[in-house]
Amino acid sequence: MLDLRGRTAIVTGASRRLGRAISLRLAGRGCNIVIQYRSSAADAGKVAAEVEKAGAGAWSVHSALNSREECEKLIRSASEQSGGVHFLINNASVFPAGDIASAGREDFEEPMLVNAFAPYWLTASFSSTDESISVVNMLDTRVSGYDFSNFPYYASKRLLADITANQALRYAPSLRVNAVAPGLILAPEGRGGEYLKKVAKAVPMLRHGEAEDVAAAVEFLLSSDFITGQTIFVDGGQHLLPHIFGDNREKR
Repeated sequence: MLDLRGRTAIVTGASRRLGRAISLRLAGRGCNIVIQYRSSAADAGKVAAEVEKAGAGAWSVHSALNSREECEKLIRSASEQSGGVHFLINNASVFPAGDIASAGREDFEEPMLVNAFAPYWLTASFSSTDESISVVNMLDTRVSGYDFSNFPYYASKRLLADITANQALRYAPSLRVNAVAPGLILAPEGRGGEYLKKVAKAVPMLRHGEAEDVAAAVEFLLSSDFITGQTIFVDGGQHLLPHIFGDNREKR
């Protein structure tokens, strides 16, 4: 197992939700954190303070992740500020609505750019650095089934799953590329605990998970130096069931 102490990880979208949980989990294991944010500078600063309180180094870097050039700039900036980056966690994501029957080209542009192309470009750039060891991409349990109501998001995560496998093979043995696919962990924006309790009835474990469960899976993949091209589903067994999100057709 690889010791994380004294090493450095870039966590995209690290200023809140799962990105924050992953950052603090790794910091607790002695791993320094480069916090990428797009618009939440204040939240990024708070996470940086929490990381430093845990005894690890922290740097905040702004990046829109909207082009290959921006992604390459992020890798360079993170390496220069921290003295070298060993891990990359592609966590930043957007989750727009978009029905499979009506989504237009414009509905696909942002989720494809942020959820699939940015991790692809970041990993390609990261693979060329001398310190690179491991990448973890954040997927979604939806990739094991279907999603009619958030189809552009679903399609972007399915593409990222294929990118994960291809890059794992392309960059082996010098760089490991894996993924974590969370299920029912955090309530969507604007919804609370009651939503989680209701939806948890469809999960085999009959409960929702915690952000710490996802962070623990990321830590495991970073430290397990003989695993590549794998996806860990942190979803209470939801991926084992046939499921279609947003299927409102009349049942016959």
